[in-house]
Amino acid sequence: MPEIVDAHQHFWDLGRNPYPWLQDQPLQGFRYGDDYEAIKRNYLPDDYRRDAAKQNVIATVHMEAEWARHDPVAESAWLQEIAERHGLPNAVVGWADFARPDIAEVLAGHAQYPLLRSIRQKPISMADPEWRQGYALLAQHGFHYDLQAPWGQLGEAAALARDFPDTLIILNHTGLPVDRDKAALAAWRAALEEFAAERNTAIKISGLGQSGQPWTVAANRRVVREAIEVFGTGRTMFASNWPVDSLAADSLDTVFDGFAEIVADFGEVERRRLFRDNAMEIYRISL
Repeated sequence: MPEIVDAHQHFWDLGRNPYPWLQDQPLQGFRYGDDYEAIKRNYLPDDYRRDAAKQNVIATVHMEAEWARHDPVAESAWLQEIAERHGLPNAVVGWADFARPDIAEVLAGHAQYPLLRSIRQKPISMADPEWRQGYALLAQHGFHYDLQAPWGQLGEAAALARDFPDTLIILNHTGLPVDRDKAALAAWRAALEEFAAERNTAIKISGLGQSGQPWTVAANRRVVREAIEVFGTGRTMFASNWPVDSLAADSLDTVFDGFAEIVADFGEVERRRLFRDNAMEIYRISL
């Protein structure tokens, strides 16, 4: 059983903290469907450890969980407290709007917390000069950029990587290949190739569920294998997106056992990079 660093997972405490999408502002057009009541419950380290009990998870990276946007640094403070109490997570990705006028203060606030490694924002445009001015501040703190965007935006993302070569961009959820027909997957792969041509890029294979369909190896094998072909085993990480992907997979084991099956023919060193080493290095995790 491989050692795993889960490179993308979430915690939330709905009684204590503000998460509008899980409380009083339902998402519309969510890729897993509008009914996501099953995850509107507290999800904390003990819950994750129970769900991952059959896997050899040695560390996790917490991805910002859509905390109320008026005070994103508060999520980082809470996660630092959770980590000190429970031993998870072992690295944190915070949130910031690069176009907000106080972006310098927000990033400095995140940087107070030792576990902060990266910032995520789901951008409308990565070409906007004001947005880029805020983005340029990431390098001052040694932060990466976790990018969640449909693959159609990866041309912009490639230009961003070229223009800011000192900031690593980590593509979340495999570039969101929601449409799996032949033409769509060919276009998705071409977009990945353009983005991956920039060396300050990496990818997390996660978020592969499809609305109304079970998570299966057969459904996801091609996407996983092609993403690895494009980025190589040195720039690719596996992640669960748990508990969000519990809306698509019947267990966390389904996801990680599925990944293991898909790359069973890889060498030991390559598998170790995918499951553990790349996430350890990129998110600077020390155990």
